[in-house]
Amino acid sequence: MLKGDWFVHSKEINFEKLPQIPLQRSTVNDVRAIGTNHQTFKEAATSGGCNQHNYLTYYKGLYWCMWSDGPGVEDRVGQVVKYATSRDGLKWSNPKFITDYPPNSAPGSPYYNTRNKNGFRWISRGFWQRDGELLALASLDEAAEFFGPSLQLRAFHWVEKLKRWEDFGLVSNNTINNFSPEKLSTGEWLLSRRTYDYKTRGVDFLVGGTKNINEWQSFPVFGSASELEAEEPFWWILPDGISLMALFRDNRKGGYLFRSFSSDNARTWSHPVQTNFPDATSKFHGIRLKDGRYVLVSNPNPKQRDPLVLSVSDDGRTFTKMGYLVGGGRVEYPHMMEHKGYILIAYNSYIKQKIEVLKVRIADLDKLDMKSYSNLKIHN
Repeated sequence: MLKGDWFVHSKEINFEKLPQIPLQRSTVNDVRAIGTNHQTFKEAATSGGCNQHNYLTYYKGLYWCMWSDGPGVEDRVGQVVKYATSRDGLKWSNPKFITDYPPNSAPGSPYYNTRNKNGFRWISRGFWQRDGELLALASLDEAAEFFGPSLQLRAFHWVEKLKRWEDFGLVSNNTINNFSPEKLSTGEWLLSRRTYDYKTRGVDFLVGGTKNINEWQSFPVFGSASELEAEEPFWWILPDGISLMALFRDNRKGGYLFRSFSSDNARTWSHPVQTNFPDATSKFHGIRLKDGRYVLVSNPNPKQRDPLVLSVSDDGRTFTKMGYLVGGGRVEYPHMMEHKGYILIAYNSYIKQKIEVLKVRIADLDKLDMKSYSNLKIHN
């Protein structure tokens, strides 16, 4: 999956020395307490809160960013979903609510900011532009473990006249997705699915969503709970327009991504196989650019979620270039989008307390020179 004469063993790449990609950087939201830039999770739990699960889209002249906003560390009782907008992708509005506080879980509840089966949390799950309407997806479940038995995926729709979000209904019971639905060549939508017992069951994919947002067929990825501990699935359509490739983070922490293929519109999948693409056991995201290339943003350093890099592929299967974006601390949970010659990448930093956005000019990817990395390695 990773190929080139600029490295020998993919895990031994010096990720800090990769060619740097020019970028602009801005802040969407920052909940850190003053003077707590370098915190442990324990320290973070008593400060400003947690921001994570960022998603981006462009709708009616605005960039939109949504995320999970919770107390303490991550995904505790009382977590909500918020959003902000921007005209240029760099200067962002103040955050506002997409969801209300979950049932029995608002500030003042005895369960707030705890792990408890009696309290609930919302988790941000991405934007979905469907039939010209902007939907925001969010999962709801008990905030004791990952995940609770009442797990459900719901949609909220943007009401332009009222300038607010309203509940649009159930998308799927016993479901949490990783990224928003995307269309197959058949016109059907495809959505990844983890059930509350996915650690033993494995990962599924949902196909449907055309007539109604809650009409889906579920198809399993056999081997995703035995060949690996599949987490946070991702997929894209390959250049033939029909074949699909799915990628999985492996929670066994083997240090590499796994992948699987489908040639029948996600009805069946090959058993996942370990690739040579290194991974920090972290969330990643990819898109196909309008020029046909594929780009993947991830934490490839197996030792830590630092740095964040962008990898480039011509065919969606094999990546030949890798460029440095940001680092110097935990930089994680990326999501990206393309618009008017630029890639925007939203990610978390500072122990999931700050949401930042990078703006990268696509033309600058043409300047990625892996020979500079090869020469540096030889001379060092």
